Amino acid sequence: MEKSKILYVTQEIDPFLIESEISSLVRKVAQGVHESDKEIRIFMPRFGVINERRHQLHEVIRLSGMNLIVNDYDHPLIIKVASIPQIRIQVYFIDNEEYFKKKFLFKDASGKYFKDNDERSMFFCRGVLETVKKLGWMPDIVHCHGWMTALMPVYLKSVYSNDPHFSGAKVIYSIYNRDETIKFSKNLEEKLEFDNIPVSELGIKGSIGVKKLHEIGIQWSDAVGFCDYEIDDLLKELVKSLRKPLLEHQQEEKTIEAHQDFYDKVLSENGVLA
Repeated sequence: MEKSKILYVTQEIDPFLIESEISSLVRKVAQGVHESDKEIRIFMPRFGVINERRHQLHEVIRLSGMNLIVNDYDHPLIIKVASIPQIRIQVYFIDNEEYFKKKFLFKDASGKYFKDNDERSMFFCRGVLETVKKLGWMPDIVHCHGWMTALMPVYLKSVYSNDPHFSGAKVIYSIYNRDETIKFSKNLEEKLEFDNIPVSELGIKGSIGVKKLHEIGIQWSDAVGFCDYEIDDLLKELVKSLRKPLLEHQQEEKTIEAHQDFYDKVLSENGVLA
């Protein structure tokens, strides 16, 4: 029997960024799933704050070199890789000089969110999918962590829906209480239209915030994870009304087992044995 394949798409993972709810949980779950004999891949952005020398990042030439068009401009896609110490799990990094050279994550030194966070999110999501295609890898589950991955379910269920690498994959979107005041640019709709995203189905009007991003992630995913105890009531109601399989926030000692069981549930619904 083939191993189940889990693709983790996350905006953070320990130890490459300062420890946070996202970075800690993704590492813990990915390690536990890996040790349970499932096949995994992990992708995150190569933010400028990541110390490449300390973490021994290096470019993967055979995966780099592609150009992705975002907002009608070409942007080179660079792929780097590094291993998490002690556990020998590789992490792939999506890099681009314009989007990820900044020495901050999502805000500048004055605390203002970067105006191109929407394009960074789009580039990241598409960069992951194009790289997975180059790897010739076909995930059974794509587990997205954090608002920066909220557009991933949309890409998978529209632009990449007929791609054989992803056509059978189930998408899980996990929500964290982070960056609640972030706003995407007013012309996001136009940028997404250029990517052939069915924007009329997204309900985007002008500049949108993190709550709307979460709504989009929920609506376009197959299942949802709540990764904080305090989740907006309207988001809870949306998940309930759409009857999405839900993984509630877990106590730390139960996190790995709960994720394993949830993956098994999602995969069994897809006709794939975990």
